[in-house]
Amino acid sequence: MNILVYGLGAVGTVFAIFLKEAGHTVYGKTKEKYIPYLKDKTLQVQGIWGNHQAKLDGVVASIEELKGKSFDLIIITVKSYDTKTAIQDIKKIINDKTYILLAQNGYGNYETAKQYIPAEQILLARVIFGAKLLKPGIAEITVNADDVVIGQPENLGNEEEIKRLIDVIKNAGIPARFSPDVYQILWDKILYNSALNPLGAILECSYGELANDPHTRETMNSIVREIFEVAKANGIKLRWNIPDDYLEHFYENLIPPTEKHYPSMYYDIREGKRTEIDALNGAIVKLAKQAGIDVPVNETITNLLKFKESKHLKK
Repeated sequence: MNILVYGLGAVGTVFAIFLKEAGHTVYGKTKEKYIPYLKDKTLQVQGIWGNHQAKLDGVVASIEELKGKSFDLIIITVKSYDTKTAIQDIKKIINDKTYILLAQNGYGNYETAKQYIPAEQILLARVIFGAKLLKPGIAEITVNADDVVIGQPENLGNEEEIKRLIDVIKNAGIPARFSPDVYQILWDKILYNSALNPLGAILECSYGELANDPHTRETMNSIVREIFEVAKANGIKLRWNIPDDYLEHFYENLIPPTEKHYPSMYYDIREGKRTEIDALNGAIVKLAKQAGIDVPVNETITNLLKFKESKHLKK
């Protein structure tokens, strides 16, 4: 299978290495500034899934370098604020048989992508393994809470073809499964990330520390309750009927395996990078305004994170 991984951050590096190790033709698209680190096209992964290394078939900074090549699957792993640029870029090389897998965080990636690409070619992935980039080309997998869940949000496309693509990822060593309810499952992660990521970044602490303190716990509870209100007001169906049911699952099942984990936003702030707050709590604030309701906790968290981001952002 011919595969392009668009974005060689932590998650993209993991996908690229495992799929190349499995014998597929794999190219990577990265930013020009990272090309010097990847001249030999060799990437490495370490951590809880063992040590892996693979030499990709090509690493490019411009999609123009891939014109004339045909891809069966393009995996988008860039930050949510770069989704529009990425989708407009890959439009130059896709055909009607190419599937695009959005392996990203937050709300709005699918909604953006289908403005430019037929919806039946777009798949969503809920990625819940934790990975961090040690330096360009070298990633560490720190935690895995569940399979990568993949599906088509509107149940479009050929289900058997989609399942075959998922088997490719699963057989490469990345735990994955199909679900027709991927959109709802992705919202589970939006709940999870919105409650934990900005607070962990602002307060510079782990998920377990947040869950164990009564003050931050109440703040996270409020974030989740506001998201349930926003989802209901916007006709978004969640997998949980009431916030208390989700919160019980959150504290009992989701936090324990990731209690030592620090959010990606924490590392983004430390490295002077832009965060994905606008696709998480910021997106909740936007959806709330559209519905005419107030979400003071999510709005406050968004504003605080944006302030901290601005103080550290590299120009």
